[in-house]
Amino acid sequence: MSVNKAKLWREFKDYAIITISMLSYCIGWSVFLLPNSITSGGVTGVASILEWSPLHIPAQWSYFSINAILLLIALKILGWKFCVKTIYAVVVLTTALSIIRGYLPETPLLHDQPFMAAVLGSVFCGCGIGLCLSNHGSTGGTDIIAAIINKYRNVSLGRIIMLCDVVIITSSYLVLRDWERVIYGYVVLYITAFCLDQVVNSMRRSVQFFIISDKYEEIGKRINQDPRRGCTVINAQGFYTGRETKMLFVLAKRRESAKIFQLINDIDPQAFVSQSAVIGVYGEGFDHFKVKHRVPKPIK
Repeated sequence: MSVNKAKLWREFKDYAIITISMLSYCIGWSVFLLPNSITSGGVTGVASILEWSPLHIPAQWSYFSINAILLLIALKILGWKFCVKTIYAVVVLTTALSIIRGYLPETPLLHDQPFMAAVLGSVFCGCGIGLCLSNHGSTGGTDIIAAIINKYRNVSLGRIIMLCDVVIITSSYLVLRDWERVIYGYVVLYITAFCLDQVVNSMRRSVQFFIISDKYEEIGKRINQDPRRGCTVINAQGFYTGRETKMLFVLAKRRESAKIFQLINDIDPQAFVSQSAVIGVYGEGFDHFKVKHRVPKPIK
């Protein structure tokens, strides 16, 4: 596969997953949270409050308008690539919300079980946001703020969004006049943040391999070609036999493990392989370093 085709495939995959993630988010918000008067965080929370208020502004239109303003602010910081995918996500969510709400029954699902509605809605929303962020997109709102901070600081995305959303959920009391619904909003906030982190971290998990084989050169070349990972050759010596040997050290994404095991088995079924999970991998092809640069104070 050529470079252009590979890039085109990655872009297509990003947009496809963003579409699925927005449908998941839309189901959580429009089916479980909004009809049961349960506040979510971010711009969706603001949009919900505006719909419940005397203004009765449809949530999809206020959501779209507020995000349009935030995207103009984020354009210079996150770049066109992020903003284009975020605009796409916002349009998909707005369109899906307008369509789905037209087919919902008059009696909300789980209307007599608000806690279950809060749990199910937040799971759909959290997984949707996590998938979207993992594929270089965003649902807008506080996700944009979280993405900006996460670009420069190694801070949990879920924690950033949680801090931004506490005020929004608390302010819903001014419209609902029901502290029980506000508490359900806090439940939604926690579960959404937890699901978001689980999805994002699962997409970033990496593994390391130690491979001992007489056919290490062929195995290394195949790993370089597909899944396009680098290999480090380490000189080793068997303690019992005293024989000199070569050992490959490989870092890869967890989802690439099956492919690496398959190619090792195809080349040398007798190879000795050790695989282990790693907490974090930083560098080309993995995550970027996120350190805080301190400006030295001038000496008086």
